[in-house]
Amino acid sequence: MTKKQKNIRPKARLPKGFIDSAPDQIYAMQDMLAQIKYTYESYGFEPLDTPAIEYTDALGKFLPDQDRPNAGVFSFQDDDEKWVSLRYDLTAPLARYVAEHYDQLPKPFRRYQTGPVWRNEKPGPGRFRQFTQFDADTVGTTSVAADAELCMLLADCLANLGIPRGAYNVRLSNRKILDGLLLKIGLDPFSDENSEQKLTVLRAIDKLDRLGGDGVALLLGEGRKDDSGDFTKGAGLSKNQIDVILSFVSSQQDTRSKTLEVIEKLIADHDIGVEGINELRTMDQLLSAAGFEPDQICIDPGIVRGLDYYTGPVFEAELNFQSEDASGTSTRFGSVGGGGRYDGLVARFKGTKIPATGFAIGVSRLYSALEALGKLEQNHRHGPVIVLVMDFDCLADYQNMTRALRNADIKAEMYVGTSGMRAQMKYADKRKAPCVVIQGEDERNKGIVTIKDMVEGIKLSDEITDNKDWREGRPAQFSIPQEELVEAVRKTLISQNEINNKTN
Repeated sequence: MTKKQKNIRPKARLPKGFIDSAPDQIYAMQDMLAQIKYTYESYGFEPLDTPAIEYTDALGKFLPDQDRPNAGVFSFQDDDEKWVSLRYDLTAPLARYVAEHYDQLPKPFRRYQTGPVWRNEKPGPGRFRQFTQFDADTVGTTSVAADAELCMLLADCLANLGIPRGAYNVRLSNRKILDGLLLKIGLDPFSDENSEQKLTVLRAIDKLDRLGGDGVALLLGEGRKDDSGDFTKGAGLSKNQIDVILSFVSSQQDTRSKTLEVIEKLIADHDIGVEGINELRTMDQLLSAAGFEPDQICIDPGIVRGLDYYTGPVFEAELNFQSEDASGTSTRFGSVGGGGRYDGLVARFKGTKIPATGFAIGVSRLYSALEALGKLEQNHRHGPVIVLVMDFDCLADYQNMTRALRNADIKAEMYVGTSGMRAQMKYADKRKAPCVVIQGEDERNKGIVTIKDMVEGIKLSDEITDNKDWREGRPAQFSIPQEELVEAVRKTLISQNEINNKTN
């Protein structure tokens, strides 16, 4: 006798580094994205969409772990045996699009785009393998006026989302002054021989906010072991070189102009550094003319940005307020987005230099920040009006009422399950229905319908403690002629909206 084959069922579980989103979260996210979109468009940016998959060679090797070939991206071969990858950001696909359509595009070309990106990296707390970015980029101009405008746009986005002044800051620097710093310590940033060491130094500085001076010093030196025991090899700099770098990144003053004065004294011997300072001075003038103060946009020499393709101004949006992590530890929220100038990225396709600048907002992180600040109104969004089914032989009549509500631009749903009245009411409650429409046989014969206001019903039910009162009172429940259904439902929804406005 053969053994009966065991039926092996797949385990219901998410892949590591991925998350599901519930309806309330999606609605709140859509509201947030709509506000960002409105702000981008107020600056004259227009939408663009590119596919999630690109040829792998089009994406290039610009991820923070570029020293590991083929790491960082999810890749596979298509039917033509060409390697394709899920995009890891929205900038590389933009560079491909601009190169492909350059002659037809207005110059400068200003676009925004939002969508998911994927990183094949080790997941951790708050670090996911799929997340959403919202980008704005200007392609086709070398003017730092474009960079200054993006800093203004980033600051306005945070302000328009309700983040109070003082709780955020756009921090600005320039890769050219960092090149001047590297020259000062004897490390040629333009030598291919030093390219890996240069990138290690920049990535170490980029971790200043998270690791502090001591942690960065280790990464600039022999290396650092993190809390999990993993060791990161350092840049191998001497103590004197490390001291110069730490002095540079801690040179921020209370105004943009004073910060530039201090930086200039440190790197005045190198033309590339002076060029970067002059660009920041021009941006400072533009920011001041537009009314942006240092508590909104400041110059911070410690801002680097980890990607290798930045060539000029770089900037990062940081939130300064405290929040609690999963363990209850209070921490500063930190970066929610950033970017900078990348004049060489499009040239990979065109062979000629095409200047560009842009930034990306980390949507999930910004969402978490707004949630921590109580700026999301996800709990105030109602579900559809539910038309209950009391007689399953009369489905067409219930569908007709549902259609009448929809034709009047009222979100409505006929119950399509098979359960009875009690279960249907529980369903309506879980769907956050503002009200339900009820019509049994007696009501149908009389040509009437009953509307139960779910919001007012919950309010009144809290005041009732006696079952007899409940049965006799039927809180927030009233009957009207069927032909008045649409108008009665509309008045109920308007009344609830007024109640919510008074409450908020």
